[in-house]
Amino acid sequence: MAKKYNFDEVIERRGSGSLKWDALQERYGNPDLLPLWVADMDFATPPFILEAIRRRLEHPVMGYTVLPEDYIPSIQDWLRKLHGVEVDSKYITFIPGIVRGIGMAINCLVKEDEKVIIMPPVYHPFRLVPQFNGREVVMNPLKETSDGRYEIDFRNLEEVADEKCRLLILSNPHNPAGIAWDRETLARLADFCAERGIIVISDEIHSEMMLKGKTHVPFYTVSDAARKCGITFAAPSKTFNMAGIVTSYAIVPDDSLRRKFYTFLEANEINDPTLFAPIATIAAYREGDDWRREMLEYVEDNIDYVCDYCEKYLPGIKALKPDASFLVWLDCRELGLNHDGLIEFFQDKCGLALNDGEMFGKGGEGFMRLNVGTPRSILTRALESIRENLNN
Repeated sequence: MAKKYNFDEVIERRGSGSLKWDALQERYGNPDLLPLWVADMDFATPPFILEAIRRRLEHPVMGYTVLPEDYIPSIQDWLRKLHGVEVDSKYITFIPGIVRGIGMAINCLVKEDEKVIIMPPVYHPFRLVPQFNGREVVMNPLKETSDGRYEIDFRNLEEVADEKCRLLILSNPHNPAGIAWDRETLARLADFCAERGIIVISDEIHSEMMLKGKTHVPFYTVSDAARKCGITFAAPSKTFNMAGIVTSYAIVPDDSLRRKFYTFLEANEINDPTLFAPIATIAAYREGDDWRREMLEYVEDNIDYVCDYCEKYLPGIKALKPDASFLVWLDCRELGLNHDGLIEFFQDKCGLALNDGEMFGKGGEGFMRLNVGTPRSILTRALESIRENLNN
């Protein structure tokens, strides 16, 4: 089938208010770096989403709005099509962003003297949000396997999870390593947490971006224990490159947990979406599968390109091929550089803005996270710069 979309197009994003491009001076001290850091893509947001927003803009009044009737059904149908799961409509509600959702869950469900468990190296807001909200964070680092991937350290989890631990934040698929957790692992985690009264927040924002041959297992599907203790957060924002439109939603199957959390959201009007969020969500989920498939094919080619390039031309850098998303975890430990040396190499010598591994916590030392959701020409510039400076 002929391709409908052009992911090779280089779009000028500077001056558009882009965090990725316009915050380089603030975040890195150099506005001229090539940004391959924050997790949005440089591809155009799909035309059917832009058109849906344009249609609404034809009406001159932007007043209070009701939730479109097709909002929840569009999510249900998408989950059925993508993951083969049936989700009751009452389980689903809008939330104003996944990081914000984590903060809301902590303030609603975790007392000030209780603790939150995270499993680094992992997306850094998992640590920062509970800390800034005055909760102690307990670390259960992932175990690195012989093939450079990761697994959950259940033995250590038993040691660190005391009676004050009330919530565990799971990245599923995992960010930054891109691991798709299997059903057995998730069921074991659910049993562990449900037995101890620990709530699991499963961040599944990358679940729509599974790469070829990989399958996503939603946490709430693995067992009765998972449904009892689980809160799942998801969104079309990463998949359809519209992070600037807050389009996240929660799924909570357990009646008691849902009543407590959703009552908190409703009392504070937190689950009332802005005007364009449901419009963009419906357009993405009703019209977006062809675009998603073409985008993932392009991204996977970029991932293969990076993995092959590292193997052939970048001694000391190994690329871990992810199971999902457009983020590649680069193992740079064989370069023999400390943290400052690694930052200096990529930023000052190569002219690149990546996420350094230490920001993801224990186990991230010596790694860099590379965003390959960009036209191949930009990715080639980055890799050639690394090669040139390694040779020098």
